[in-house]
Amino acid sequence: MLQVAVVGSGPSGVYTAQTLVQQDPDVRVDVLDRLPCPYGLVRYGVAPDHEKIKSLQNNLRTVLEHDRVRFVGGVDVGPGGLTTERLRELYHAVVYCVGAATDRRLGVPGEDLPGSWSATEFVSWYSAHPDTAQDDFLRGARSAVVIGVGNVAVDVTRILARGVTELLPTDMPQAALDALGASQVREVQMVGRRGPSQARFTTKELRELGALPDTDVVVDPAELALDPAYADPSGLPAVQRRNVEVLRGWAERPARGHTRRIRLRFFLRPVALIEEAGRVGAVRFERTAPDGQGGVTGTERYEDIPAQLVLRSVGYRGVPLAGLPFDARLGTVPHRAGRVVRGPEGVPVAEAPVSPGEYVAGWIKRGPTGVIGTNRPCAKETALSLLADAPALLARGPLPDPLEVLRDAGLRPVEWPGWQAIERAEAEWGASLGRGVVKLPDWDALMTAAEGAAARGGAPAVQGACETR
Repeated sequence: MLQVAVVGSGPSGVYTAQTLVQQDPDVRVDVLDRLPCPYGLVRYGVAPDHEKIKSLQNNLRTVLEHDRVRFVGGVDVGPGGLTTERLRELYHAVVYCVGAATDRRLGVPGEDLPGSWSATEFVSWYSAHPDTAQDDFLRGARSAVVIGVGNVAVDVTRILARGVTELLPTDMPQAALDALGASQVREVQMVGRRGPSQARFTTKELRELGALPDTDVVVDPAELALDPAYADPSGLPAVQRRNVEVLRGWAERPARGHTRRIRLRFFLRPVALIEEAGRVGAVRFERTAPDGQGGVTGTERYEDIPAQLVLRSVGYRGVPLAGLPFDARLGTVPHRAGRVVRGPEGVPVAEAPVSPGEYVAGWIKRGPTGVIGTNRPCAKETALSLLADAPALLARGPLPDPLEVLRDAGLRPVEWPGWQAIERAEAEWGASLGRGVVKLPDWDALMTAAEGAAARGGAPAVQGACETR
């Protein structure tokens, strides 16, 4: 049997495992993850009120329950954990599906002031990611600015404007739900440096803003008119054309005097975050104008938008993994059709030698582009490259059971029954709160559940771990 490790249990990792076991009956796959929970950004990145997208977990579950696929959570690959070199000793091949783990920075003064956060940090908080160390996002905030006009920016804007009643049925952790319920934020401005025809959100996500109860969506027709494509959007791709049509409708609609307000702003580039009383108090923007080549240029006209909460949503970026080559310019691992290549600096990827048994898929392969479904063909390409290399990989002969080696080394891998115990504990925790399933918010609670302590001691063991958080 060809033993393959897939590092990362998000969509790209699970789709890679799926192709491998579907295409070859002599392949076994261990899907490793640093967290004791599978599904990656489907669990910790999709907004809790997007139940239809979150239901993709059911499809991923089917793969992870395959008799030749094994989920191995709680295993960190990298410094302080399992090294890439050790992984290659335990498996015939390793596929790295580690995503893009950090945010792009604005690179402007004041970016690190208290009250300024990456959108990813905010998403991790309301998604109960166990690494979340902050919980005071909304402290003292009356207005918020979201910098960026992609789907993540729309998500965080919508969550800020949603009422607790609509969020109560979701799996949002109780602490985040309580904080949002007590929030004094009444105005959220989502700001892009380019025009509406170049915004990165999808029309479905955009329209959801207009469906929020007790919320006005305000668009300045003068800002829309700055976009050369606004007057005649017929030449735009379908998504951008529909986006412009939705924005036009909101610009023509009078405000209805609701409690909350969302403003969509365009052609404004952040140049500084302004400090007030030791934290962010406003964002200074420069008005931009189309440069005729698809970009924008500054006009040296400025506007300050008050905000005690700033969420930066300008894209993700891959980070280096010790033991793997890394292209710092692209934020990806160099590869050919998913095969990792290693060569001296300056040698083109097309000419660099392949690193036997090492592969990549997902964002660390192609960059943070596309939607969840984009990972399927990306993963398939990598898996087929690996299977084509199988005869050479199998020349190493049979290998020991990696789980036994990990346990002998003192690690505590969480297998599928451990994850099922976490699911049961989250259902019990939610029931104790009078809700549905509610995510456990920290490492202690998750590991207690995974190791069976919650099942032996009942709900109070889980409740105590959550209250410690």
